[in-house]
Amino acid sequence: MYFLYSLIYIIALLFVLPVEYFKRPGHIRKRWLKDKVGFFDSSLVTHHSSPIWVHAVSVGEVMAAIPLLKSLREKYPSKKIILSTITDTGQKVARERAPEGTGVVYLPFDIPPVITAVIKKVKPVILIIIETELWPNLIRSFRKNGIPVILLNGRISENSFRGYKRASFFMKVVLSHIDFFGMQGEEYAERIKSLGVNTEKVMNTGNFKFDASPPSQIPVWTEKIKGPVITAGSTHEGEEEFITSVYNELKKDFPILNLVIAPRHPERFKGVEDMLKSKGISFIKRSALNTPSLTLPPQGRGQEREVSPKSDLKGIVILLDTVGELSAIYGISDIAIIGKSFRGYGGQNPLEPACWGKPIVCGPHMENFPVIRDFYTEGAAIEVREDELYSTLKELLLSRVKAGETGSKAQELYRKNAGAVERSLKIVERYI
Repeated sequence: MYFLYSLIYIIALLFVLPVEYFKRPGHIRKRWLKDKVGFFDSSLVTHHSSPIWVHAVSVGEVMAAIPLLKSLREKYPSKKIILSTITDTGQKVARERAPEGTGVVYLPFDIPPVITAVIKKVKPVILIIIETELWPNLIRSFRKNGIPVILLNGRISENSFRGYKRASFFMKVVLSHIDFFGMQGEEYAERIKSLGVNTEKVMNTGNFKFDASPPSQIPVWTEKIKGPVITAGSTHEGEEEFITSVYNELKKDFPILNLVIAPRHPERFKGVEDMLKSKGISFIKRSALNTPSLTLPPQGRGQEREVSPKSDLKGIVILLDTVGELSAIYGISDIAIIGKSFRGYGGQNPLEPACWGKPIVCGPHMENFPVIRDFYTEGAAIEVREDELYSTLKELLLSRVKAGETGSKAQELYRKNAGAVERSLKIVERYI
């Protein structure tokens, strides 16, 4: 089975490698390719014995791993920590947010000789996989070299679960090489057990994101924003147009209302910008706020005009075309809309606005975040259909009491569920 998987992987790699290489900015390409074939920076392979290797695929997993990384640094100050990612955005956030002394790399190709060579050079003491990023040869190679592999903050979406069930004959073997599974909730724990994992190797440890502290500082540029703020975070295709239409209706009653739109994927920034221009919506890009002068398109037109950098931002859409600031932006928001939840995409993380105590509004599709059920039960979040979004937002904007109560309940639930990192750290101690 492993031979067939490796053969398919290598054949696919031959086709996608040129695309993956050239799609990256020139200054990243060389480092990306070196890491992918196992030629890590020398600082990771010399003078450091038994580093802890943590793998987090992209931005969401990296952000979730930060509390654990900080705890590992405090618990094992003499050990090197290696943090690997797959995506460029994950790399960027990892380099900005990971604790000092963390070596950030791209995960090597899932080819046995490459993985084995890296293991022999780096000599890691453990591999910690964040959430459910399962690379069969990576996991098998670590175990063949006597290195424990544990999965923490684990979750399996419904789609992934169905896929794993279809390939259960192979997945059962892959999962057998993992020593322990710390899952985000009981539902995920039951799913991993149903794939053939021994019950004794599975524990509901909770969600790391309940242990993530909000950013200590709100970005300085947000001081320019005047008036109430609605933030639509981690939006996906189709949602921005729908949400801006609702926003335009709300502005009739709230003229200085602001909307922050944060698309989930950076490659969509330009598409959302074009959509805003085509609809004649007054907006500014977050990246433009770094320049000496700002430009704002006049209402109802697609052309931009220059304004003073000291001008207040009010009654405007702000396109958050940066990575890593969304959590802090929730801190200045009056209402948080959770993206990826209106068009059947499975939802996004509701915990960041919860830790700030903000009222949370979700669409009907939060399948990837079962924790949201607890929020609904406690009155800590509001589920709405598309045709209900306008009335719900208007009610929250008119009633500070209702908005405040909903946000307070979200924050209380957030704090009550803390402790996942501490529980997971005790598991790590068993293997180091």
